[in-house]
Amino acid sequence: MADKGPWRVGVVGYGRLGQSLVSRLLAQGPELGLELVFVWNRDPGRMAGSVPPSLQLQKLAALGERHPDLVVEVAHPKIIHESGAQILRHANLLVGSPSALSDQTTERQLLEASQHWNHAVFVARGALWGTEDITRLDAAGGLRSLRVTMATHPDGFRLEGPLAAAHSTGPRTVLYEGPVRGLCPFAPRNSNTMAAAALAAPSLGFDGVTGVLVADLSLTDMHVVDVELSGHPGPRGRSFAVHTHRENPAEPGAVTGSATVTAFWRSLLACCQLPSRPGIHLC
Repeated sequence: MADKGPWRVGVVGYGRLGQSLVSRLLAQGPELGLELVFVWNRDPGRMAGSVPPSLQLQKLAALGERHPDLVVEVAHPKIIHESGAQILRHANLLVGSPSALSDQTTERQLLEASQHWNHAVFVARGALWGTEDITRLDAAGGLRSLRVTMATHPDGFRLEGPLAAAHSTGPRTVLYEGPVRGLCPFAPRNSNTMAAAALAAPSLGFDGVTGVLVADLSLTDMHVVDVELSGHPGPRGRSFAVHTHRENPAEPGAVTGSATVTAFWRSLLACCQLPSRPGIHLC
């Protein structure tokens, strides 16, 4: 993928998504021009028996010693808050927790580090369908509203703060409806699709894109994402509108759906082919 030799990739996080990426990098990486150079996890014991000891990174701060070209974060927004800017000192960064960017201080720090070290911040689109179309419409000035609804079984949520105490009041309960920026801190692992939408539509951003989180007792083995957008009214008062409905199979209680795992792998491959230019870029 690069004339200088294989792209050296480090993976931060070894949950379900991290395990899938590491497995693919070990099996398919060499033929694709990718070399896995480290795996870090907050609990190192989780890597025992599955990640070769030579690839286990004990301290995240020591990642520069592995000379990565790309560091892939699939852990938790806290990693981006605490270490994102430092990672950019050494490599391009693929963010798997874009909800972290709802924090304006974190977003500013990433942009400043990206510019200073001439490394790119890539953001995986995850379960967001129609990303390019949203971005094109927004860039043309034609996007008026964007609403993303994420519904799944309550066991699939990892909620914090006031949302952690929220309870279903029936078969289908709306836990939150409002600006995406207000949701991300309390549903950091369940709002990434909405955060990706906010980044895809910068004219609306985290304050203008509406996020809706729904607990649905019938969705025991899937995540459902509805994306609704509209344009500005034309001369006859009619508006362009699109509504997509995505059903993503998922293991009971899983945060990440099956199709999202595949989509993230494609994002990893895509950003290894893109130029390393400063800024935040969806892939």
